[in-house]
Amino acid sequence: MGSAVFHYLGPAFAVLLFARLAPLGVAGLRIWSAALVFALWRRPWRTLARLDARGRRTIVAWGAVLAAMNVCFYLAIDRVPLGTVAAIEFLPVIALAALGARTARNLLALVAAVGGVYTLTDVRPVGEGLGLVFAFANALLFAAYIVLAHRMSQRLGTTGGGGDSGDAGGDSAGDVGGIDALAAAMLVASVLVAPVAFRWIAPALTDPVVLAAGIGVGICSSVIPYVCDQLAMARMARSTYALLVAVLPATATVIGVVVLRQFPSAVELAGVALVVLAVVLHRPTPERA
Repeated sequence: MGSAVFHYLGPAFAVLLFARLAPLGVAGLRIWSAALVFALWRRPWRTLARLDARGRRTIVAWGAVLAAMNVCFYLAIDRVPLGTVAAIEFLPVIALAALGARTARNLLALVAAVGGVYTLTDVRPVGEGLGLVFAFANALLFAAYIVLAHRMSQRLGTTGGGGDSGDAGGDSAGDVGGIDALAAAMLVASVLVAPVAFRWIAPALTDPVVLAAGIGVGICSSVIPYVCDQLAMARMARSTYALLVAVLPATATVIGVVVLRQFPSAVELAGVALVVLAVVLHRPTPERA
């Protein structure tokens, strides 16, 4: 529930910040500020030093996904209502579940999700086509984020021993916690996003108010919800987690109304409801022992 609230509360504040800073600047500032918090808290360079080659490759892939996902997400919500972007995020996840486990329940979930997303995209003005492209790109990256985050949290645990024992010997992945791995991935993301976002971040460096707001967005968007995700994923089955994230599109819609005054129409509410129903219905592919 903490993840559900902050996952879209931070971006809602970011939309308000677009009047002072370009979306790419807000995206870069979000990643940099989150990386700074994680660096001070978890010292991710020590995590990278302890991981084996396979672990480092997963961290780099995770960081690349985080960087690209944040950029696409902010370019999308600059053009498309927050609730619509949130609903589109779940289409690839549900489609993968339906293709991986071809049950009647999953096929029904896929039909509901496609119908809901079609309803939402069909009522959007033509001028927002580019925003929808970024929204669907963000959706594919969101699916990749869930796969990589869950893989790391299940393989490594929740807290591990990595945060405070930098001189511990060996390169066993078992010595690294899920939050430490997240911190390392965010460090990688901050490096990868620099060439794209630095030009747009520069104005914030001379404006203390914008800089403070951007840091707040980073903490609300990329620290609190991602840590909550890791804590949840390490403690529950993937099917249970998938059921709980059904509240995300609804949460985004409510936050869009309260913070951004983005009031959805009856048709848009029906589209969001169909996506929520799809997430509740779908079941992930059965995992091997």
